[in-house]
Amino acid sequence: MTFLAIQWDPSLGINLGFFTLRFYSLMFVVAFSLGLFLMKKIYKNDKIPLEKLDSLFIYTVIATLLGARFGHFLFYEPQTLIEKPLEVILPFRFSPNFEFTGFRGLASHGAAIGIIIAMYLYSKRVLHKPMLYILDRVVIPVAIGGVFVRIGNFMNSEIIGKPTNSDFGVYFVQIPEGTVPRHPAQLYEAFGYIIVFIVLWFTYWKTNKKEKIGYLFGLFMVLLWTVRLIVEFFKEAQVEGRSEWALNTGQWLSIPMILVGFYFMYRKSKTALK
Repeated sequence: MTFLAIQWDPSLGINLGFFTLRFYSLMFVVAFSLGLFLMKKIYKNDKIPLEKLDSLFIYTVIATLLGARFGHFLFYEPQTLIEKPLEVILPFRFSPNFEFTGFRGLASHGAAIGIIIAMYLYSKRVLHKPMLYILDRVVIPVAIGGVFVRIGNFMNSEIIGKPTNSDFGVYFVQIPEGTVPRHPAQLYEAFGYIIVFIVLWFTYWKTNKKEKIGYLFGLFMVLLWTVRLIVEFFKEAQVEGRSEWALNTGQWLSIPMILVGFYFMYRKSKTALK
């Protein structure tokens, strides 16, 4: 009854003749563009000068890509970070043959750390408000951005799920492991992030919680990393030799993030600056 499963064998991108636009790259463009649109609405509501959005966009893009890149190698391939640092920084492979690879390998935990550092710098140099003030706002577009990143992973047939052991699932035809139906874990996670975005958006616009500095950031940390913690049960281990762990790398990294979130939600804090 294989008709109950989906055969997933898409093209890798849109062929423009002189250039192939990769779907994964396109999803990042959509995520950053939508994030800019949402932050514009938030800045207008908070009466923040819109000219400060340009700097925010640059800080966020650089922090996301660098943080995600270094985070991947730090958490999942530390040996490569030590032995081949240039391949981490540059989109090339130098051995065994020189090859353009693009920036393969991005870790969301690393992106989160990169964004927090960038928002600290942005708040001090540009916004001149507490770091948590901007974190409370920027996590809203970050949540919806995660949806498109996971859709990009699905298009690339990467971060695959475990076998469903049933007639239901997705055959990821492009990879060796695609001979059995698997959980579309990327789509599970994308759906979870949609819920996170809706909760954050509603909380910002319909409640006074945004006045409690750090609350929205804490809520984001609890919700998003709980989604990640749960969905990881359906994913294959991304690091060889760690499949026997009770919790995988992504789950161990998510637990402290959730605890940090609870701290910021329930700590005693001042209200946000107007």
